[in-house]
Amino acid sequence: MLNIFARASVNRVTDPIGASLVRIGLTPNVVTVVGTLGAVVAALWLFPAGHLFAGTVVVTAFALFDLIDGAMARALGGGTRYGAVLDASCDRIADGALTSAIVWYAFAVADNRTLAAAALICLVAGQVISYVKARAEASGLSADGGVVERAERLIITLVGTGLSGLGVPYALHVALWVLAAGSVVTVTQRLLAVRRAAMEETA
Repeated sequence: MLNIFARASVNRVTDPIGASLVRIGLTPNVVTVVGTLGAVVAALWLFPAGHLFAGTVVVTAFALFDLIDGAMARALGGGTRYGAVLDASCDRIADGALTSAIVWYAFAVADNRTLAAAALICLVAGQVISYVKARAEASGLSADGGVVERAERLIITLVGTGLSGLGVPYALHVALWVLAAGSVVTVTQRLLAVRRAAMEETA
């Protein structure tokens, strides 16, 4: 949902940055890979060590690279098909690493199985949300939308880790269970959207 309402405002900020990076010779694919590697390393290094606030700050910084590579692609007149596949694949890697790191934290540091269960639900559901869309599009159908797309998942997760790192009680628990519920709803919404699209084609 945030993609719809915030895209124009975000683009006004990121487009000049993207154009500047293109002028100095960088490519969107390089920025995509660097951002992903940074987010993965930061998540798997800092969160399992219990550094929730530091991890939140660093992962957020690298997550912003995902906005910049899109701005660079627009500055070049549009992205390539390979770039789109690379970007989507890197998003899945970064998301999986982030949630896996939180699962690791929940088991190894917090020693809280309830928190780990919520994180595991988020991990699986987040990947399924993206898979349903990709599989639907490969079949010529539409599966956009849902209450928690990637932007919402990142924001909810990182707000939870950040507040928890600052000592706010149960912030991560609340964030993950809200996200788990929203993710399950989103999977259902996308499957229903695919069903509607398929029925419209056969009508």
